[in-house]
Amino acid sequence: MKKPSLKLVVIAVLVVVCGSAAVWAMTGKSGNSNKAAEKEASKPKASLTVTTTRAQSADWPLTLSANGSIAAWQEAVVGSELGGLQLAEVRVNVGDIVKRGQVLARFSNDSVEAQVAQQKAAVEEAKAALSEADANAERARTLVNSGALSGQQTTQYEVAERSAKARLQSAQASLEMQQIRLRQTQVLAPDDGVISSRTATVGSVASQGQELFKLIRQNRLEWRGEVNATDLLQIKVGQAVKLRVTNGVMVDGKVRMIAPTVDPLTRNGLVYVDLPAPGSAQAGMFGTGQFALGRAAALTLPQSAVVMRDGYSYVYQLGKDDKVIQTKVTLGRRVGDRIEVAEGPNGVTTAMTLVEKGAGFLADGDTVRVAPESKPATPLAMK
Repeated sequence: MKKPSLKLVVIAVLVVVCGSAAVWAMTGKSGNSNKAAEKEASKPKASLTVTTTRAQSADWPLTLSANGSIAAWQEAVVGSELGGLQLAEVRVNVGDIVKRGQVLARFSNDSVEAQVAQQKAAVEEAKAALSEADANAERARTLVNSGALSGQQTTQYEVAERSAKARLQSAQASLEMQQIRLRQTQVLAPDDGVISSRTATVGSVASQGQELFKLIRQNRLEWRGEVNATDLLQIKVGQAVKLRVTNGVMVDGKVRMIAPTVDPLTRNGLVYVDLPAPGSAQAGMFGTGQFALGRAAALTLPQSAVVMRDGYSYVYQLGKDDKVIQTKVTLGRRVGDRIEVAEGPNGVTTAMTLVEKGAGFLADGDTVRVAPESKPATPLAMK
């Protein structure tokens, strides 16, 4: 039997060595991969992709909020000045704009015209009687020195003259009274304005003083805001007011008067605010007003960055390793889609990176993934 050659032995040894090296290399690489995978698995997984923002400084107006109702500045009651007459015509309805002196309604005036004619005749009769009394008195005064008439007779003629003058004046006064009644058969508007109520009905017989119409004078409305007594000192006559009424319309107003007394039960005082006429507001509407008190600096955030939970407000700060930290904040003024937050050691600062979109789904300590396009907002300079 031949012995293997040295060359073959060397080749066999090399094959064994290379195979061992390959196995060792594969085993080492697999171990490293497992360690990397374990390390990756030990990392907390992101629960949500969010965008971020930063608080911005701004110069915002200072306002005081109050609630109240809208009412007529002054409402005139138009009633019947005559009684026992039938309403023949009604010329206006609710919502009609009228002018001072415009005829709103008319009563049947036949009986009043007859009384006017009768009184005119009485005046003519009194004039005739006065003419005769004047002539008699004049003759008596002429004959008084001749002795043809006694002094007593002369006095009687003069008294008759004065009585005739008085009867004429009484007849003329009665005629004027009947003419006034004739004019009162037409119901006139006492001022410019808009009809807010109508109870007049054609064919009805009105009693004296009965209400026929209500008129909002000059079509002027006012908002009567209820303000706490402690805040009344901040309000001055002439201040601007932004009023939001129940239909969502914004109306500009101006403080006309502040009530001199405060309700002892509610401790609220009324502030009377003039509203433009005509406007979008209507009498009887409820509104919330904002009194302009000046301007002050504010630290602001988008409203989407603030989360309400259990009656408190929170923001989420982006911390180390993309973990969020829940921070309780105090809110202030609102302008548009931004809201004021309190600044301080336990509050929000402009250096903080805060979660904006997605904050409502987070809890304290959650790990998040920040959207690539999300960049913290640059703080605005104070105006």
